[in-house]
Amino acid sequence: MSKYAGEEVLVVRRELLNEIGAFQGIQTAGMESAIRRLLDPANHFFMDRAAAEDDPTHKQLIPYCIFRCGERILHYTRGKSGGESRLHAKISVGVGGHINPIDTGDGRTGPDAYHAAVAREIDEELELRGASTQRIIALLNDESNPVGQVHLGIVHLIELEVDTVTSREDALMDLAFTPLTELNGGLFERLETWSQYCIRHLAVD
Repeated sequence: MSKYAGEEVLVVRRELLNEIGAFQGIQTAGMESAIRRLLDPANHFFMDRAAAEDDPTHKQLIPYCIFRCGERILHYTRGKSGGESRLHAKISVGVGGHINPIDTGDGRTGPDAYHAAVAREIDEELELRGASTQRIIALLNDESNPVGQVHLGIVHLIELEVDTVTSREDALMDLAFTPLTELNGGLFERLETWSQYCIRHLAVD
């Protein structure tokens, strides 16, 4: 039995990405218009995850949340209990996951369901203290590997007032804050690909 048995995830057809404008890496130009189209209920639907993971004709939408406190970025090592075995032992600066049917509760659709998923994923994975602000800063696409070929990231930057953060999941190991300069330096090669793109982007932003 597949480890994804019974799970459904939100996807868009690759044709929609091509219409919006296919890209590799980080994209900020035209981002707001692209996100409106991606989150339009007419343009997305739920698909069996086991099928979606091996189907590059569809893209699974993934909120990818980066937490920053001052000049330091939260990062962790992906543990074996994480859902994506192809990323185990990699360092990541992104917290998030798939959008599931549960996020459409209370009649939510489109952007409302998406932002409910963002809040759910953060609450499931982290315990945060203090105030924070959040904004979407980029779209993220990577066709260079099998994981990237079936996912499309929406990158959120969450600015934290304090760095008191603890993990709620075994999949997020060795949680720590490190200066952006170090992540863009000696630790860079240990980062998963999506995190590398995000760190490069933040380093020149």
